[in-house]
Amino acid sequence: MLSKRIIPCLDCDLQVPEGRVVKGVEFKQIRYAGNPVELATKYYEQGADEIVFLDITASHERRSTMSDVIKKTVENVFAPICVGGGIREVEDYVNMLKAGADKCSTNTAAIKDPSLINRASDHVGSQACVIGIDAKRRYVENPSESDEHYIVETDDGYCWFDCSIYGGREFTGIDAVKWAIECEERGAGEILLTSMDRDGTKVGYDLDLTKAISKNVSIPVIASGGVGNPEHIYDAFDKGEADAALAASIFHFDEYPIPEVKEYLKKKNIPMRI
Repeated sequence: MLSKRIIPCLDCDLQVPEGRVVKGVEFKQIRYAGNPVELATKYYEQGADEIVFLDITASHERRSTMSDVIKKTVENVFAPICVGGGIREVEDYVNMLKAGADKCSTNTAAIKDPSLINRASDHVGSQACVIGIDAKRRYVENPSESDEHYIVETDDGYCWFDCSIYGGREFTGIDAVKWAIECEERGAGEILLTSMDRDGTKVGYDLDLTKAISKNVSIPVIASGGVGNPEHIYDAFDKGEADAALAASIFHFDEYPIPEVKEYLKKKNIPMRI
């Protein structure tokens, strides 16, 4: 059985020199968490299986700043690195990989032009193409009236999951489960799945969302949004059937260091790389 992965996420604000890591709640209420290179180095030394950098202020001008951050990071960090935010063209994938990243994640650009997934996977390989899906619950009273959506029965009622773009500022009406299936068909190698309803809340991942995606695709799914303790990560693997768990707050603010999380999961018989 493949080991499950623990992935710290660094949401980077690149509007300041060298960047800064921030954390929000439901994509809002931002607070400062540290320096991206210093945090990435710390997490690598603690045993992170992978590290995700997300440029939350992505623009053409700031991509060079992110490249600099990645170049400085890989001097001392030898875990796989994924970069997201502002990845709009195949050239952006190439430039970030040249800077030292192993993967690139895109959301908005892929939804606006799905052929980007085909072109990027053909050029750099599917293993380097991660699709970010930021999804929000949309409840329905009668599931039979929503043939165009993948309906999930939850404890709170029937719902489908709506894909958002532009960092959660705009919703598309695109069904997240169906979109994930299409992404795999187009060559994506992994799904970075974030629940907007749970982001930063520390009440646990949206397991209904995570499981719905996981059981409908064969590529790895990274659960994101809502982790507050190691038990939530266990649930993502056990109930949500995720391949990896992404977390930010519990690591940034030293609530649960990575070694403590991994020891807990190992005792619960989750395969871990210690």
